[in-house]
Amino acid sequence: MLNNASGFRKVYIAAGYTDLRRGIDGLASIVKFNFQLEPYEKDILFLFCGRRSDRIKGLIWEGDRFLLLYKRLELGGFSWPRTKEEALEITLKQYQALMQGRPGLIPFIQSRVLHSYKLLCG
Repeated sequence: MLNNASGFRKVYIAAGYTDLRRGIDGLASIVKFNFQLEPYEKDILFLFCGRRSDRIKGLIWEGDRFLLLYKRLELGGFSWPRTKEEALEITLKQYQALMQGRPGLIPFIQSRVLHSYKLLCG
């Protein structure tokens, strides 16, 4: 599912760092309150990356329940934008490049910033 993007209408990545100890409720809260996006929209994938770039979490609403996905690479890491905390919409082609670990994704998607948020401490 995470490799080919089948069934996703849109894909958003949360740039910067996300605490991957968060579960479904915590990640849905980031989507709703920090990005002002609706986590309950069907077939929209939200991706999050922690400080270690070799693992990501994905959150998707299937219409009647959330699906929480986790992917860890054995070698290498994901090319993840780290400069700001913002939600970026990416194309399916960009998504496939990200999943395949191809470099050069970051400059290509930075112009598609949708929502920025301030990192909440506490």
